[in-house]
Amino acid sequence: MSFNKTRISIFGGRDITDSIYDDAYELGKLLAKEGYLVYCGGGNGVMEAVSKGVNEDGGTIVGVLKGDTLEEMNDYISIPLATNMGITRNALLAYNCDVAVAVSGKYGTLSEIAFAMQLEKPVIGLHSWNLENLKNVNTPNEVIQFIKENT
Repeated sequence: MSFNKTRISIFGGRDITDSIYDDAYELGKLLAKEGYLVYCGGGNGVMEAVSKGVNEDGGTIVGVLKGDTLEEMNDYISIPLATNMGITRNALLAYNCDVAVAVSGKYGTLSEIAFAMQLEKPVIGLHSWNLENLKNVNTPNEVIQFIKENT
């Protein structure tokens, strides 16, 4: 696998449907195949699904954790970063990306989208918030296309 220096942060919720889990998992696999370095919050839900896809296809997934231990980390994280920052770690996910992807999500995801937009990072939604300047798509392949067009 070739390594692509493009950093992708995934924003997304913990409580998701099976359909969202499947799309996030597929997105993770596609990100790994492209060689992107992927960041996420490291927990359950969207974060676990993306991590599983990235991990299973030989990619690298960095989990930026809320706490000061690895207890909240899902089983597929390659590199855990315990921050002890709580939800303020959401800003780290926005700072450490070239493109941000919001998958579904609630208010934590919304805050991550806001941080990324303030930093003028390209942001795309996959079944996410309906916001001005946030392009929403319906498939993981459309996310990959957006990333390629914006890096």
